[in-house]
Parts: sequence; structure tokens; C-alpha cells
Amino acid sequence: MLRDAINTAVKEAMKAKEERKLSTLRMMNSTIKNADIEARGQGKPQLPDEELLSLFQKMIKQRQESVELYDKGGRAELAAQEREEIAVISTYLPKQLSEDDVKAAIAAAIKETGAASMKDMGKVVASLKAKYAGQMDFGKASGLVKAALSG
Repeated sequence: MLRDAINTAVKEAMKAKEERKLSTLRMMNSTIKNADIEARGQGKPQLPDEELLSLFQKMIKQRQESVELYDKGGRAELAAQEREEIAVISTYLPKQLSEDDVKAAIAAAIKETGAASMKDMGKVVASLKAKYAGQMDFGKASGLVKAALSG
């Protein structure tokens, strides 16, 4: 479904002559194809939408890191370009949970899995990934899970 939406958006961006959007969408398509080729090499089927969402989150994270570096280096035009790409990629992610919602989801996952110590952190994070794919930054969430289990 995501693949079709992106391909449709590529056509629309071409017609509207939106260069930044078009190049970003083409880059997303390229990333998807590379991931599919890698999966096929491992004997796996085409990536499902849930895995595409995590791929898009990685792309956004890379761009956010680039924005920081460009801002520090005084390259405002490159930082703006990266921000535009983030905006395009973000349109294909589900609405992100607020920090309070993330904390509530973590508390529910801990209760649901019966987690009592740091040994159970993997279970909690796996439960969150299953329910909230693409809706939260799991790097930050795992830190919050760690704090909740250790405190």
C-alpha cells in the first residue's frame, strides 16, 4: 500500500514540477528497492509496510543528524533542504505518539508482559514494536523502558 502511494505521489510531483518532493520520493523508492533486494538475497519476501515504516524512520533520523551538522557548520541552505526531505518522508508515517502517550504505552506493555527487571526489557520493547510500529522512536522508548524497569 505504501509503495503504491509513493508511486502515485511521484507522478503527481512530476506533473506539478515539485523538484524537491520528486527527488525525495525517488530516493524513498530507491531505498525500498535496495531493502527488497537485500531481503530477497536472504530468501525473504518483499518488505511489508511495517518494515517500510521503520526504514522511513531511519531515513528521517539520518536527515535530522545532517540538519544538526549543517546548522553547526553554518550551511543553512543544506539544512533547509534536509528539513524539506524530512517533511516529505514524514507524510508516509503514521501520527507520532506524544511523550505522555509513549510513557502510557510503556507502562501498559510492562504490565501486559509482567516485566519485573532489566532481563525483561526485550519483551517489553518487542511488545511496543508490535503494537506501535512507526508511531514512536524506539531508541528513545527503550531508554524510557530501561528507566521504568530499573526504577
